[in-house]
Amino acid sequence: MSAVWRASRAAVRRRRLQTIVIGLVVFSSTVAIVVALGLLEAASAPFDRAFAQQHGAHVVASFDRAGVSDARLAATARRPGVEAAAGPFAQAVITVPDAGARSGDGAGAGTGDGDGAGGGTGDGAGAGAGSGGGGGSPAAPRVVTGPLTVVGRADPAGPVDRVRLLAGRWVTRPGEIVLQAQGADRELGTVISVPGGPRLTVVGWASSLSRSARGWVTPDQIGALHPTATQMLYRFAESASATDGRIEKAMASATADLPSESLLASQSYLSVKTDVGRTASAYVPFLLAFGILGLVVAVLIVANVVSGAVVAGLRHIGVLKALGFTPNQVVCVYLVMVLVPGAVGCVTGTVLGGIGAQPLLKSVFMGIGTEDLAVGISPWVYGVTLLGMPVLVVLAALAPALRAHRLPAARAISAGSSPRAGRGQRVQRRLAGTRLPRSVSLGLGLPFARPGRTVLTLAAVVLGVTTVTLATGLSSTMAAYGEAAQRVGHVHTVVHVGKPKFGESAPQQGDAETEALLRSLPGAVRVTADAWIEVNLAGYTETVSCQFFRGDSDTLGETIAKGRWLEGPGEVVAPPAFLNKRGLAVGDRVTFALDGRKASATIVGETMDGMPDRLQSNWETLTAFAPDREANQYEVQLAPGTAVGTYNAAVKAADPGLRPLAVQETNRDAVVIIGSASALTVLLATVAALGVFNTALLNTRERRRDLGTLKSLGMTPRQVSVMVVTSMAALGAVGGALGIPAGVGAYELIIPAMTDAADVSLPASMTDVWQAPVLALLALTGIVIAALGALVPARSAARLTIAKVLHNE
Repeated sequence: MSAVWRASRAAVRRRRLQTIVIGLVVFSSTVAIVVALGLLEAASAPFDRAFAQQHGAHVVASFDRAGVSDARLAATARRPGVEAAAGPFAQAVITVPDAGARSGDGAGAGTGDGDGAGGGTGDGAGAGAGSGGGGGSPAAPRVVTGPLTVVGRADPAGPVDRVRLLAGRWVTRPGEIVLQAQGADRELGTVISVPGGPRLTVVGWASSLSRSARGWVTPDQIGALHPTATQMLYRFAESASATDGRIEKAMASATADLPSESLLASQSYLSVKTDVGRTASAYVPFLLAFGILGLVVAVLIVANVVSGAVVAGLRHIGVLKALGFTPNQVVCVYLVMVLVPGAVGCVTGTVLGGIGAQPLLKSVFMGIGTEDLAVGISPWVYGVTLLGMPVLVVLAALAPALRAHRLPAARAISAGSSPRAGRGQRVQRRLAGTRLPRSVSLGLGLPFARPGRTVLTLAAVVLGVTTVTLATGLSSTMAAYGEAAQRVGHVHTVVHVGKPKFGESAPQQGDAETEALLRSLPGAVRVTADAWIEVNLAGYTETVSCQFFRGDSDTLGETIAKGRWLEGPGEVVAPPAFLNKRGLAVGDRVTFALDGRKASATIVGETMDGMPDRLQSNWETLTAFAPDREANQYEVQLAPGTAVGTYNAAVKAADPGLRPLAVQETNRDAVVIIGSASALTVLLATVAALGVFNTALLNTRERRRDLGTLKSLGMTPRQVSVMVVTSMAALGAVGGALGIPAGVGAYELIIPAMTDAADVSLPASMTDVWQAPVLALLALTGIVIAALGALVPARSAARLTIAKVLHNE
């Protein structure tokens, strides 16, 4: 084996350019696949690990206290299929008013993270904040307001849903409450005044991955909050909790002895898992597509490099066999020759891919209430990549290396490296009869001399064009999505009203006066007044953040993907995540409930995106059941040329109690997807160009004698360059013609997969990206990739002197 190693090491040094090409190709492909596998794993594995550690509840169920006793609920823990259960816990919903807000308005711009059967939503984060985009309004200051689902629980531990304390301590006596943590604001000592009830001091912040409640008090305290429901937490056998259908059967079995009407609502952990992994799942389809494209390109180029090395090294193979190398040892020489740079590229690509994936993972899981999730790349991703990529390189090199295995020594020594007579010459003779310049006609005929090599190179170019086409369509759609999500050009600043922070002034004016003030300031064109309120939906125990509009909402509202925008009272629009979570559709009706008052509304439109627990309606709907509520934020559109900072300063000067915040014009998800797609496209296009480079280099080296002859007949260096570049540009033109349809097809598969995973509904205008100018530019992509790859070999061939060629001969 020492002789094989020495021969392989000599081949690596002798073929430095091919060695570099292999290393770069494997490196680029490895980076793409590490990022894709890392995000694929992060979409579900961190939740699964944290859920197992907390013994999370497969179902959070709420029962009517008047319809079933605690003893009968406790007996359900012994039903067949129930692995563990916790409860019964008394459950109440308390409405916490904002003491600093006008007229006691509720939730302050809450979005909601989707609590479930026992928990409230709305984290007070700000209009459109959180994963999945939203309306793009900046976050309002966090306040403890709105309906909170509170459970009487003596201990955070237990067989199911082990609540994890993040700050402070657990409740030990009446007058204390622990709240579900949402984000970084975990101030202890906050006092909550329950209307008609006790004052509760926040002594701790905790995290329940099951989202079983928004707050916990002692069992002695819950009676003073007038509980109307009883909570049970269930864990089922693994086989019974894999799908929603199996969970429904397990719940039916567990509650078979209870009155059918006693179960008020239940939440499956799979809906929570979907909420947590929604954004990450949206990234997976396009990252996997880029990773697969990178792997295929790597296989093609490695096979092309080894095939070219075998053809160019026929005499070398014959010499090795004449010196006593067995056919298997010759094959090993060529496999080791590609394995060395392949291993180096694989290791460096794995390391840099892991480093590059970290900011992407951080961005994907930012701000979605995942305090319990340890997000990162698992060791198996690195192991699979480090073992799989070298194996893939060897397999790609095996077929052309076996050609060296079969070649007899005498034939190899006597063989030349130039293509056999007749290959491509008939094509070149026909091209010579055209009016094309001689350098162009010769270049167009060169690919036919090595048809196998040409096919591999063409396939690499096709995949490169496919990648660029896919990235172009994806970037166009995401750019349009980002502008719509942030409402660029429609909303420039959001003015918040509500509970002031320490040292801040309270608003000096009422709702109508504030709206009139904002309209009167220089630069204001349109103003929409919003009331963000946490409401209950009839038939569900979780609360929903509802945004009620007044004013110019027809121009400042959300993008509608299906149906229409609000036109009259009793209408709502909802994001697809909300509809899918509850099995609703445009045309269905929902009923709001707040402080004992109810109002029904029809879903008339589906917004582009948003949180799974968010609704939008008009002011007439609000006044039907809560006429005393006032706006707690205002969205302002400014005239062209008006500086946002100047307008916001005027707002503060007019009323120091108002808090204007400029709307960001960039959507984080859109920026991350466009940026990562662009980076991967550059990598894969570079890889395709390297494949062209290798082919052009092999062609020029094999035809050194022909080049010398052409130069001796008067061909200039410029004509030689044109000939070499033309030979590859022709492949680029064909590759562009084939790659564009493939890229469009990939786009048509990936975009629906991304939108389905993210619960986003895009209007047709955002996916209609294949216009004639775009396709015309994409048609040039293959030519550009091929020309760039052939440029260096062409210049090298142009500098080749006749004397040097004759000397080598």
